[in-house]
Amino acid sequence: NKYCHTTKQQTTLEGQANMRPTVVLSMARGKGKTIPIKLMSSAGTGFFYTTRKNVSKTPNKLSFVKYDPVVRQRVLFNEAKIK
Repeated sequence: NKYCHTTKQQTTLEGQANMRPTVVLSMARGKGKTIPIKLMSSAGTGFFYTTRKNVSKTPNKLSFVKYDPVVRQRVLFNEAKIK
């Protein structure tokens, strides 16, 4: 019969000794060094991008030239805090 399901032979206890259950250990981790920031458009449109910043590597404020779709040009985006 083509619909008949055949099973494999049962494994012995010796074969099962090698199969151990996987255990996920959660190790203690330190706090993350990145914080989320908001990049506000200097054109005053209220448009913003969000990104993450590593505070220990870049302690000063970030500023990028990115595209603002409201005024349809590239403008300066300055870092602001996310409230």
